[in-house]
Amino acid sequence: MLTPIKAVLAFSDGVQHELTVEPGQSVLDAALAAEAPVLFQCGTGSCGSCLAHLDEGEADHRPGSSTSLLPSEREQGYRLLCVTEAKGACRFSLGYDSAAGAGRPIEGKAFVNAVEQVASDVMRLELQLAEGTWFDFRPGQFIQVKVPGTDAVRSYSMATTAADLPKIELLIRILPGGVMSDWLVNRAAVDDVVDISGPFGQFFLKEKVRAPHVMIAGGTGLAPMLSMIDALRAAPGRKPKVLLSFGCQTPEGLFGLDQLELRQHWMPSLDARISVDRGEPADGVRLGNPVAALSAEDGLTEDSVAYLCGPPGMIEAARKHLEELGLAPENIFAEQFVAST
Repeated sequence: MLTPIKAVLAFSDGVQHELTVEPGQSVLDAALAAEAPVLFQCGTGSCGSCLAHLDEGEADHRPGSSTSLLPSEREQGYRLLCVTEAKGACRFSLGYDSAAGAGRPIEGKAFVNAVEQVASDVMRLELQLAEGTWFDFRPGQFIQVKVPGTDAVRSYSMATTAADLPKIELLIRILPGGVMSDWLVNRAAVDDVVDISGPFGQFFLKEKVRAPHVMIAGGTGLAPMLSMIDALRAAPGRKPKVLLSFGCQTPEGLFGLDQLELRQHWMPSLDARISVDRGEPADGVRLGNPVAALSAEDGLTEDSVAYLCGPPGMIEAARKHLEELGLAPENIFAEQFVAST
């Protein structure tokens, strides 16, 4: 007869929760049953919000489960709790404090304030929370938006901070045949009402870190980086050195350059490097990928903290490159683009 298994969740602020995991039960379900303040969203392994590191014991993903976890992350001991079953007593560490998951996501409505095309394949959508809808969020987190007139729901990181509420700005890539893309390009208008939910995700700025920050963004992966940079600029005290490497496929795909230039004036510790994969870049823009823009000459150390947002291939390459430059794996945080279904 199978017996329950003990599992421990350790948060970054020292708070621990001991769970009883029943046979066949996921660690996430056991955590929710115990009212542990874990972050989660999809429950299927696709979003990565319930990421944790297996420090001790044996626990693995359910056979046949499909996840967004990169092979290198799994080899390093990371697991997605929603599809993880404990095989024996085990311990997981979470990359956020116990307060992060204390407040649950909300569902509400927002009005369209503005919609504009800012690059060949990128739209800027500005929303304003409707009266009666309110939530707080950490720089780097995302919300879900239901496409008007459909049942489709899409996830987007905020490019603004909680200080900008009730305004929210999203940067959305236009995809041929995309449900959200079709609405944005052909029908979206000021004062349209959309259903939203959130916030979600554990990809957010780690507080009280004064070590050098590295941010690598591909395409609309720039959105959470803008939120993080603005939060760092607004925080009291000395600003950390911030190296942002932002890249798009072509010069026509670049956007937000004026905003980045302004932020460099406002925050002298920010160094923004812009890259394109191909084409003829303008002055000051590199030809190549944003990962290659970082080198040993940047003087990064083991204590440096890195944030990565973009397609899986970029995330994989950036992790490897940063570790080769000396960063500790546990100081590298990532949010990869997940294809809509």
